[in-house]
Amino acid sequence: MKAIRATEEWQKAGVHYVRYVTMCQGFHVTLEMEFGQDKPDDQYVLVMDGDDPVATCRVHYLGDGKGQIERVATLPQYHGKHYGAAAITEAENWMRENGVTQIYINSRTAVVGFYEKLGYTPDYNQVTGSGTFECVMTHKGLAASKKEA
Repeated sequence: MKAIRATEEWQKAGVHYVRYVTMCQGFHVTLEMEFGQDKPDDQYVLVMDGDDPVATCRVHYLGDGKGQIERVATLPQYHGKHYGAAAITEAENWMRENGVTQIYINSRTAVVGFYEKLGYTPDYNQVTGSGTFECVMTHKGLAASKKEA
C-alpha cells in the first residue's frame, strides 16, 4: 500500500478511475454530479495496491488554517483494509504542511464511524442531504507541522 500525492496525469487517471467505479457505478451518480465541481488545480491523494489504484480523496483549502477533505472513495473490494484511512492520513499530512490546523469532512451518515475512528467528531447540527446521501459534517484539529512549531 502506498499513498501518493497525485500530481501526474497517470495518477489523476487513477483518482478518476476509483471515483468512477465507486460513485458512478456503485451509487449510480452521474458523471456530471461526480466530476462537475472538479477544478484543474485541485489536489488529490491516490492510494495504490501495487500497480492498482484503490482509494482516493480530494484536498480543498478553505483559508484561515482550515481545509476540507472531499470525494473520499475506496473500491468496494478494498473496504476494511485501511486504504481509505491511508488516503485520509496522507491528505492530513499534506494539509498540515500547508498550515491547515482544522479539517472538515462531510461524511455520509452510514460511514461516520469510519471517520470517528480517525479522530473526527461529527456535528449532528450540520446534516444535509437524504437517503443514501444523508451527510453529517465532521471535524478534526491538527497539530502544527514540525516546521512551524
